[in-house]
Amino acid sequence: MAQQLAEMVWRKTIYSRLFDWLVDKINVSIGQDPSSKCLIGVLGIYGFESFKTNSFEQFCINYTNEKLQQHFNKHVFKSEQEEYTREEIDWSYIEFVDNKDVLDVIEQKATYIARKLL
Repeated sequence: MAQQLAEMVWRKTIYSRLFDWLVDKINVSIGQDPSSKCLIGVLGIYGFESFKTNSFEQFCINYTNEKLQQHFNKHVFKSEQEEYTREEIDWSYIEFVDNKDVLDVIEQKATYIARKLL
């Protein structure tokens, strides 16, 4: 039991440090001022969760929420509006925020992200 707990703590520490390193690399690669108060964030269904320092776990929560938002957008906005067009229903286009590009970057293989950062 103690060994499993130690392994879990070790993995969490590694992931957390890797996440912090990745955020720092991204900030440097986009020319982010190191003393800036700005940070990288992924908008979730309920909006940004603003913490002084975002953890890897918070990133995963935000990513999951954003995936759920994409599912909602697809079925409520995109698919319905396409169906209205096919059926020639008189309607007004509904504008909505689509963060699919952000998700696409996150979901690409790690080798892609590593090539861009290193």
